[in-house]
Amino acid sequence: MTDSTTERREWTVSGMDCAACTVKVTRAVERLPGVSDVKVALMGERLSLALADGATAAEEIEKIVRRLGYGIAPREREQPRQAALAPRRPHDDGCGGTCGHDRKAASPSGAGHGTPAGGSTPWYRTAKGRLVILTGALLSLAWAFELLAPAEWGYRAFLLACLIGVAPVAKRAFEALRLGQPFTIESLMTIAATGALFIGAAEEAALVVFLFAVGEVLEGVAAGKARDGIRALANLVPRTAIVEIDGQARETPADSLQIGQVVLVRPGDRVPADGEILDGTSGIDESPVTGESVPRTRGPGEPVFAGSINAEAALRVRVTREASDNTIARIIRLVEEAEEARAPTERFIDRFSRWYMPAIVGLAALVVVVPPLAFGAEWGTWIYRGLALLLIGCPCALVISVPASIASSLSAGARRGMLMKGGAVIEAAARVSHVAFDKTGTLTHGKPVVTDLIPAPGIGEAALLEVAGGVEAGSSHPLAQAILSRLAQEGVTPLPARAARVLVGQGAEAVVGGAPAWVSLPRHAAQRDGIEADALREATRLEGEGKTVVAVFRDGQPLGLIAMRDEPRGDAAEAMRQLRDLNVGAIMLTGDNPRTAAAIAGGLGMDYRAEMMPEDKLAAIRETGLPGSVMMIGDGINDAPALKQAGIGVAMGSGTDVALETADAAILRDRVTDVPALIRLARATMGNIRQNVTIALGLKAVFLVTSVLGITGLWIAILADTGATVLVTLNALRLLRFRPEQA
Repeated sequence: MTDSTTERREWTVSGMDCAACTVKVTRAVERLPGVSDVKVALMGERLSLALADGATAAEEIEKIVRRLGYGIAPREREQPRQAALAPRRPHDDGCGGTCGHDRKAASPSGAGHGTPAGGSTPWYRTAKGRLVILTGALLSLAWAFELLAPAEWGYRAFLLACLIGVAPVAKRAFEALRLGQPFTIESLMTIAATGALFIGAAEEAALVVFLFAVGEVLEGVAAGKARDGIRALANLVPRTAIVEIDGQARETPADSLQIGQVVLVRPGDRVPADGEILDGTSGIDESPVTGESVPRTRGPGEPVFAGSINAEAALRVRVTREASDNTIARIIRLVEEAEEARAPTERFIDRFSRWYMPAIVGLAALVVVVPPLAFGAEWGTWIYRGLALLLIGCPCALVISVPASIASSLSAGARRGMLMKGGAVIEAAARVSHVAFDKTGTLTHGKPVVTDLIPAPGIGEAALLEVAGGVEAGSSHPLAQAILSRLAQEGVTPLPARAARVLVGQGAEAVVGGAPAWVSLPRHAAQRDGIEADALREATRLEGEGKTVVAVFRDGQPLGLIAMRDEPRGDAAEAMRQLRDLNVGAIMLTGDNPRTAAAIAGGLGMDYRAEMMPEDKLAAIRETGLPGSVMMIGDGINDAPALKQAGIGVAMGSGTDVALETADAAILRDRVTDVPALIRLARATMGNIRQNVTIALGLKAVFLVTSVLGITGLWIAILADTGATVLVTLNALRLLRFRPEQA
């Protein structure tokens, strides 16, 4: 294997409705030669794995998955809307496919066949739904036979109803057994139904099979609703776009748009791609993407998101990201990948369930044999009670208690512009006791304006700006953008520059007009004789007013000072109040000078640390609070190490791609109040998980006792099991309506 190469392969797997389904697929596939790093996403319906060349054929993997009762088709990466979260095909929607799947469930195209965009297949059109209708009808006929015909005919009718209903369950149980998985809900159900028939309880066996099928359908419906919120994201981007080609406007599929193309967006249309406005000014409703309800006015040079709505005037937009990498596609990818980062609680429950099922089977066996052998009790009575115990013991509700809540929470957060990369992130956010904020672009707007130009003696303002503009040309840093904006206002052209580079935590340098030049913080300029004593005192005075000051200089030649001010975001003070209400401490970590930091932090009522290099922020995170209890909020490259070190790193949506990729979560709306909202959502999720675990274990504890004592029978046992699963799922779905922004 060391000489072979591996390729990452992905499929869409349909019909998975609980975590037990993903476990079955994972364990079956990972046994195959050359298969490694198997990941199965329940809500994303995705199977991905590393496949070694010349080992197992892809067709063999698909065959194994189909044998377990699921639909499967290769995942088409080039068309993220259809392949990533396509409308579901008309397939069976149940746990383990116990009723059989339509084999057209997974067409290679990944497109729907008659299913409304973004919708789920109605339950009565699925194979499981049809089986529920069939077994229900047979059960009704059997009761009619029992009333109208001799008892023997009634018994035979119940026997037939049971055999028809349990046949597909037994088939799936047998296939799982062949693949090394003897302890599945299908196997427990098959044993219970068969045992009931052997002791003459055909009526109860048929009822149990019917209730099991109903429960599976309900699970499928609940899981479909949980997916709908995520699935709807894929439909935010329009399917077509109007593109300018050779001066002509032509309609083309939005998925085919290329970087650099120009699209026309009419009033009322959705923006088909991430881009930059070339012509026109309009109010842009970004609520479908960020959850921000108030339209923002955007004009030439400003960015727009795919899926946002042009509310007022026609726009010409240049495409800046391909369809597979636009904002919506990235959100979908984050939500899908989030399932792979499982919460510690979920991992514990998964390990617990691995020995729980065999233990329940062993306990049921003891209940069957010990009383008759040791105490001479009735075999029929204790076989019946043991079978009821088998059904009660199924861990479906317990296993799904965590992922159902996590999926609902991820969906609720995504719809409000809060993206979290998995259950582990949610659990970490719920434990947060301290929040560390970057200043520029996080607590402040990140769009400072130049307030003061102070040239050195003998240097004019234009000359000062020419050099500063040359150094900062091409930089995306907010301070650089403020300087370049002032150049544009003054009509000054920056000097030609080359070899520009960022001095992390200090400033920038470049070769401007043939000689090196710097734009840096005054204290760093002083180390290079780039600022005179009088200018240094002036810089101190300006910093005391809450302004950020940079020194512009050449080697040993001061050119002057530029002062800028960046005002706090309007909701920053409210965010600090909400954090205090949550008993969460807040501190600002900034590379800016202490006076500017004090002016900003004082107005917000928070602590601060100033003049911090990236490594200083890293050390501060380590010092603050207990391990894993600190949340770091940032938006820049220099924040990336601290974002990674923190228990949970959160990037502002306007931040750099590096920050977004490094962080564990992202806030798309750039609202500081979304930080306490994210913590509230995480805490509500963990509370929901605790409720689910209590429901799952509580019901089982009650009915385990009543089943052993003979108070409840088989049909109550299966009703309790499927009922617990449905209750847990419905309770998790409540998170979709949770409003974390409401303090």
